[in-house]
Amino acid sequence: MIYISKDYVNDTLKWDNKAAAHCKDGEIVVFETRDCYDNSITSSERPLGDRSDALSNPVTGALYVDGAEKGDILKVEIRDIKLRPWGVMRSSNIGGVFHEKYDKREAVIYSIRNNKILFDDVLELDVNPMIGVIGTAPEGEEGIPTITPGKHGGNMDCKKITTGSTIYLPVNVDGGLLSMGDIHALMGDGEVFICGLETAGEITVKVSVLKNIKLPVPFLYSGEKVMTIQSAETLDKAGDMAAKEMFEFVKNASGQSDLRTGMLMSLISDMAVCQVVDPLLTMRVEFPLEVLEKYGYKLP
Repeated sequence: MIYISKDYVNDTLKWDNKAAAHCKDGEIVVFETRDCYDNSITSSERPLGDRSDALSNPVTGALYVDGAEKGDILKVEIRDIKLRPWGVMRSSNIGGVFHEKYDKREAVIYSIRNNKILFDDVLELDVNPMIGVIGTAPEGEEGIPTITPGKHGGNMDCKKITTGSTIYLPVNVDGGLLSMGDIHALMGDGEVFICGLETAGEITVKVSVLKNIKLPVPFLYSGEKVMTIQSAETLDKAGDMAAKEMFEFVKNASGQSDLRTGMLMSLISDMAVCQVVDPLLTMRVEFPLEVLEKYGYKLP
């Protein structure tokens, strides 16, 4: 098993990110992560954090996957997400659906105990750990900041990227350069406040290389459904992109005509918001895998 410590972090996903570790096809890798505030907020009394050099949304990596070449796909099976025993949320007066209600930034530290979030004296919430940022190095010279989602994955903030799910990501450069972080102990679809319950932890994954496979990456298998995830300037555009990606996938996997594919999707696919707070907004379209398996499709 390979362990990548939180000392190896980036705030931009880029072709020249230094490899923190190498792994072989099919190996188990543990990523130790910082929270999205770079572990700088340790008290509700200091909502701006304890360090002026804190990175924005740092991710741990990059992992160089031996044998991964441009055009391949990385299959990342999420085996476990371990959480720090507390998380933090911070208001924003510039982002989030409710930002006009806040004239300054305020932070609240929440304890996590026995898989419960102690919200206040009345309410305890079950944790549902998820990975906010997971991605590979994108195409191009400039790179993409870790606060931004895209075709490479990135800050998708999709709550379905959790223990037991599998995310498929593109290989745009040799090795793929996989990174991840921004763990949330809990987050609702939309992330409407500006954040989830942000925390640090350890993510255990199995990483495999798929060659000569076509999938509409980023692509997710979670909870008996497959999902296309797309990000754009508006929710309408992101939703259209995700739906059209799923349409082509379902058509090819089932052998249906355009007419029947559209009808089938309208009957049993679901469209959902992932997040509305990042530089690009993210939508997903879900489709039950068992339906495609009836037509002989096998997910790689």
